[in-house]
Amino acid sequence: MDNIYSLATQGVQQLVPYQAGKPIEELQRELGLDTIVKLASNENPLGPSPLALQAIEETLPQLALYPDGNGFNLKQALAQKFAVDSSQITLGNGSNDILELVGRAFLAPGLEAVFSEHAFAVYPIVTQAAGATAVVTPARHYGHDLPAMLANVTGKTRVVFVANPNNPTGTLLSQASLEAFVKALPDSCICVLDEAYFEFVSHNGTVDSISWLMDCPNLIITRTFSKAYGLAGLRVGYAFSSPAVADILNRVRQPFNNNSLALVAAEAALADTAHLQLTLANNSQGMQQLTDGFKQLDLPWIPSSGNFVAVDLRRPGLPVYQALLHQGVIVRPVANYGLPDHLRISIGTAAENSFFLNALADCLS
Repeated sequence: MDNIYSLATQGVQQLVPYQAGKPIEELQRELGLDTIVKLASNENPLGPSPLALQAIEETLPQLALYPDGNGFNLKQALAQKFAVDSSQITLGNGSNDILELVGRAFLAPGLEAVFSEHAFAVYPIVTQAAGATAVVTPARHYGHDLPAMLANVTGKTRVVFVANPNNPTGTLLSQASLEAFVKALPDSCICVLDEAYFEFVSHNGTVDSISWLMDCPNLIITRTFSKAYGLAGLRVGYAFSSPAVADILNRVRQPFNNNSLALVAAEAALADTAHLQLTLANNSQGMQQLTDGFKQLDLPWIPSSGNFVAVDLRRPGLPVYQALLHQGVIVRPVANYGLPDHLRISIGTAAENSFFLNALADCLS
């Protein structure tokens, strides 16, 4: 049927699917390499918490049963840890799922979503899929230009997406500037504050967005267990909002969107503060190791507050990315984010970081 694409909605017809980081297995099939280091998808190189693995093992005999569709236990654990009410929590199949719920619930043809240049690729996808119009605000120093974004908010704006820290650039907005921005938005506009990398900056005591919920009923804060908690393969995300917004999101949320293993693993991981501290320490040391390596190679980078860093190769990034693949290193090209000369590198273990730096030096020479 030649015109099958004409049956899809106009927004979907024009969508370009999200490109994930190349899987290790795919590169093994293509090149037959024995040693492969993947630093492409901002995953936790230390893996999941041992407590999460134990919880998964204990739950395996129950896989014939549907999971708790409300995620009661995980919601209770999140509510206690972050001092919110469980009615303010929405669970998602990764935080991407929450972003999709926002698009389905609040966006439609004739409405607009505002977000920054170089921001997460899912924002334009959910906007376009809903038939809404994306208003992309030029970046400032690779990050969000909040005054310019606020100026782009009109009566048609229904959603504003803000990532803090931003992916893929790692830029971090100050507490004061972000709070002022959120509180300046009109009540007719939903603000989605994407904090997927929250844990990597939470130790400095400057992140306190949850306290804004009382004064900002239009605020949604999204977070994930995929990054710092090492559960990317299980897909668990969550959102904090007003109870009314959570009720709206749960109306479009699919039943059983979190599986049983994901629910128990996330609850256990949340309680394992020791594993989280090891993760943060590895990230800090790895960031220093990579940036020291970039200095030796005379390459600039974008200072990052996440578990990744974007390096400027001073040349098109795609050929270097492809050369690294042949060395057994998977990183992330970011030309689709408007950064054609950069590559985004996830922080790995010390050995993985060293392997990458040696391969990069070889490719650049």
